[in-house]
Amino acid sequence: MRPSGLLIAAPRSGSGKTTLTLGLMRALRRRGVKVAGAKSGPDYIDPAFHQAALGRDSLNLDSWAMDESLLAALAARASDGAELLLAEASMGLFDGVPAPPGRTGASADVAAALGLPVLLALDASGQAQSAGAVAKGCASFDPRLRVKGVVLNKIGSPRHLRLAREGVEAAGLKVLGALPKQADVALPERHLGLVQAAETAELEARLESLADFVSAHVDLDAVLALAAPLATEGSPRVALAPPGQRIAIARDAAFSFLYPHILAGWRGRGAEIVFFSPLADEPPPEADCVWLPGGYPELHAGRLAANGRFLAGLRDFAGERRVHGECGGYMVLGESLTDAAGDVHHMAGLLSVQTSFARRKMTLGYRDATLLADCALGRKGQRFRGHEFHYASIATLGADEPMAVAADAYGGAPAPSGSRRGLVSGSFFHCVAEVA
Repeated sequence: MRPSGLLIAAPRSGSGKTTLTLGLMRALRRRGVKVAGAKSGPDYIDPAFHQAALGRDSLNLDSWAMDESLLAALAARASDGAELLLAEASMGLFDGVPAPPGRTGASADVAAALGLPVLLALDASGQAQSAGAVAKGCASFDPRLRVKGVVLNKIGSPRHLRLAREGVEAAGLKVLGALPKQADVALPERHLGLVQAAETAELEARLESLADFVSAHVDLDAVLALAAPLATEGSPRVALAPPGQRIAIARDAAFSFLYPHILAGWRGRGAEIVFFSPLADEPPPEADCVWLPGGYPELHAGRLAANGRFLAGLRDFAGERRVHGECGGYMVLGESLTDAAGDVHHMAGLLSVQTSFARRKMTLGYRDATLLADCALGRKGQRFRGHEFHYASIATLGADEPMAVAADAYGGAPAPSGSRRGLVSGSFFHCVAEVA
C-alpha cells in the first residue's frame, strides 16, 4: 500500500513549524502510526531532530537541487515501510529563488511534485480575524497546492482563539488545533543556529513534552485524515554516486553535516561506510576514499591541531587515495584555521588555503558547481547543485588550483570555488545532488 504524505508549512519562518512537526511525529509514533520524516530544502539540523523523534532517518527534498524524478525517488526511500510521511517545509511556503516553475527551492514545489496536502502552522500573535486573511492568501496563491487545514500558534487567551478561529473558518479553512503561548517548548539556540539533536540535553524528555503539548491541543485524527497518497512513481535514483566501494567518513562533534540522502544513496549502490573520529585522534581506517563533512571544527581547532595520529594518518592516506572536505572539512584540510579568539591552529596542510573565524561574515545560498578536474566528488565537467552556509572566511587561498567553478541562483557569473592538489579536494560547497 502506498504511504500517504503531508507537508507542514507556514507563511514565514518562526511560525512554529518545527514545534508542530516534532510534536506530531512523536505523538503519532506513540499511537502506533508508522511515520517517516522529510525536510524541504538544504538543512542539516531539522532532519536530525526528526530522526530522534521517529527512530529512523529523515531525508532532505530540495526542489532547486533535485528534479522531480529524484524528489520522487527520495520520497519513496524516505517513506519505505511507513504509513505516513510528514515533510517539514523551510522558511515561508512559497519562498525560493528565481527559477523555472517547480525548481525554485520553495517548499510549495515539493508539495506539488509529490502531491502533498499542506497543513499550515500559523502564528496568530498580534492579530485575530486577520489570521484568516493570511491563511486564505496561502491557500489561493498557488493553484497547484491544496492547503487543507490550519493549526494556530501562539494563542494568548480563549478570546484570542475564538476570534482567530472565526477568521480562518470564514476563509473556508479548517482549524485543526491551537497551540497556546508556551516558552518552555522552544528548542535552545547555539553556535550558528539551533542546537544539534545529539547535543540537546534531555532530548527524549523534550520530545515527549512536545508530543504531550501537541496531543493536548491538536486533533491528531483530523491531521491523519488530511494526508493523501504520495506521488512517488518512477525509477530509483541516487543524488550522488559513491566515491568508492569503502568510504571512510569523519563523524563526531566537529564533523556532523552529511545529508542522510547522500549516505542512503551510497549504501544503496553497495558502498560500505566506515566512520572514524578525528576528535578522538583516530586516523582514517582502510578505505578507498576519506570524506570530511562540514560541522564545527572551529570550536575544536586546538584539539584537532594536537591530534597527531589523525593528522599523520590523513596525510599518509592522501598520498595514495582520494580525500575530500566539505566546508568544515575543507578548513581542516588547509594550512591553518584561525578561531574566533584569533588563535591560529595548524591543520593538515594538504591544501594551501588558510581560513579564519576571527572576522565572521555569513555566506549563504545555493550553488551550481562544475568540476574542473576529476576528484572524489566526481569527474571533470560534471555539474552538481548544493549550497554554502558558513561564517568563516578565506584569509589566504594559496597556490592550489580551484576544484570547480560555481554560480549562485541569481544569475551571477561563475567563479572559481574550492581547492585541489593531487588526490585532495575541498570547498565550502555542500553537495545536495548531481545534475542529471
